[in-house]
Formats: sequence, structure tokens, C-alpha cells
Amino acid sequence: MPIAPGHERPAPRPRRSRPETPPDDPDLAARALEIHRRLCPVYGCPIPYFHSLDPLSELVSSLLSHRTRNADSGRAFKALRARYPDWAQVLDAEPAAIEETIAGVTWPELKAPRIQAVLRAVAERHGALSLDFLREMEVDAARTWLEAIPGIGPKTSAAVLAFSVLRMPALPVDSHHHRVAQRLGLVGARVDVGPAHPVLRAQLPADWSAQDLYDNHEILMLHGQQVCHHRNPACGRCVLLDLCPTGQARRGAV
Repeated sequence: MPIAPGHERPAPRPRRSRPETPPDDPDLAARALEIHRRLCPVYGCPIPYFHSLDPLSELVSSLLSHRTRNADSGRAFKALRARYPDWAQVLDAEPAAIEETIAGVTWPELKAPRIQAVLRAVAERHGALSLDFLREMEVDAARTWLEAIPGIGPKTSAAVLAFSVLRMPALPVDSHHHRVAQRLGLVGARVDVGPAHPVLRAQLPADWSAQDLYDNHEILMLHGQQVCHHRNPACGRCVLLDLCPTGQARRGAV
């Protein structure tokens, strides 16, 4: 039925992805530590770093990995390095050639020009095609520098600092980590992955080392992959069940 003039429904307000609980909530901090304490023996802390790339290479690797399985992004990265041993060569390459080289990742047609644009921005802003200088900066300042480049968000900036040979104390949050944190009530249901980064970092001790934060990311990611699945989480074998509002609700509904 048509709506009479003057009685139009107001436009819906845009949804904001914001923390629903203060990040310095002491109860959440205690829960975050207990979660870490329980998961560490399950997944074997301290967890070895999965590779040791220079920070610029880690940046390219992270850009390739977006919405792509690790095995596929890893093959694409190796193919890119084999074809272009120097990242400066990527800047001079035809985007179509880069796209062909990384064809195994999701959206290679978007990632090829994005990688070139990001590398160009690094060279223009720093005066050299290198990110080694980040080791001289504080973590927050280094992440701000990286995130000023279009195409680099919180997950990528944290990955560059945490996963590369810089080994800086930054906390990446991927989709598995984020899903587990939401189900455990560490972040609200409407808080997206990007805004979840400062919330989850603030719940952990400020003086934690790079290894501590890397372990925290890895154990929550692994728990999401192996137990807290996107569909049909295995709540019955979860060591966090008594801490998990989502698991308790699922168990009560059975």
C-alpha cells in the first residue's frame, strides 16, 4: 500500500560497529587470561612462528591471504617471489602478469593492483622499498604509519609487526579468533573484526611479550579452526564450555 505524503518511514540509522563493553572491564580481562591459561596447554604454548619474513614480504603475504586459505596464499606468495625476486620488479610489472601469478588466491584481479599500490605507497612515503625502519617505532606508531596506506587495515598492520622478523608485540585478529571471542563474550556481537583489535588487546596485560600475544592469537585461531567451528561447534569437547555463554545456551537448547 502506498504511504501517504508526510508519513514516510524514517530512513534506518546506519549500524555502528562499536564495543558494547568497555575494553578495560576487569571481569573481561580476568576471563581473557583464564581462556589463555586453559588453551595454552591444549595447543602447545609457546607456539613456534610459522615463518620468518622481512616486514615488507610479510605485508605482501598478508595482502594475499585475505579471504584465502593459507595453503593457497602460501603458494601464490612463493610463485610471486619466484617470478619477481625483488619487490621493485613488482612495481614495474604488468598487473595482468601479477594477477596470473597469484591466480590461486581469492580475487586476484583486485589483489594484483592493490599490492602494486601498497608497495608504491611504501616507497613514496619512506623513500625506499623497505619496512625495516618500523623496528625503531613503538607498536601503536608503527601501526598508525601502516594503516595510513589505503588497503592496510588493523589485521594487516598487526600481522606485519607480529609475524615478520620484527617480532613486535601486536595482536592480530582473524575471522576464527574473532568468532571465538564473540562467542565467549569478549567482544559484542556487533563488533566487527577491525574494531575488535583494540578491545581484545586491552584485555591482555600491557607488558606481554610478542611471543605471549602471538600465542594468544594462535590458540584462539586454532580453537576456532578445530573446535569452535563456524557451523556446528564441538561444544561437548570444548575446555571453555563453562566460560562460554554461547556454548551454555546451545547446551540448554538441546
